[in-house]
Amino acid sequence: MATHASAEKRNRQRITRTERNNALKSHVRKALKQAREAVAQGSSEAAALVKSVHTLLDSAASKNVLPSKRASRLKSRLSLALAKTAT
Repeated sequence: MATHASAEKRNRQRITRTERNNALKSHVRKALKQAREAVAQGSSEAAALVKSVHTLLDSAASKNVLPSKRASRLKSRLSLALAKTAT
């Protein structure tokens, strides 16, 4: 266990950040799943869901919750899937 005050504070910060990051990751995964399902079904709200997922992925990447290249890859694949259903 931490014995110095600064080490105890760092531990509290670590716990807080981990909880926040896990919550954001979970939110992104749920949004991705909803968007993929909407795109697969050809739903009319698919474009709006994809746009909101793009925003979430950018936010997660800027906070270093997700690697930026992974976020970019997910956005690209989702956009391609949406474009294929539109044609």
